[in-house]
Amino acid sequence: MFRTEEIEKLDKSYFNIILAENYDVTIQSKNTGHIWYIHNPEYPGEGECIIFHKHRASQPYHQHGRARSLGKAVRSIKGHDVFQMNGRKHVGW
Repeated sequence: MFRTEEIEKLDKSYFNIILAENYDVTIQSKNTGHIWYIHNPEYPGEGECIIFHKHRASQPYHQHGRARSLGKAVRSIKGHDVFQMNGRKHVGW
């Protein structure tokens, strides 16, 4: 379960917050427009979470990775944004 303090630390200047609940957070990067769904199943560890990602709202999610906390998931997302904005070629999105 995500703690209230973690959810409140989500950077509203960087993300559009679509949903922020105890086990699920959905955010959209203002830089890339990509949509991220972070799920906390509390298994195998309490802080573990699964990161899903899509490039457009009309597309299905694909699994991006895992993180040990919501904060680490957000750092991973921001790192992905840097990768996207620094020259990744857009092929058929």
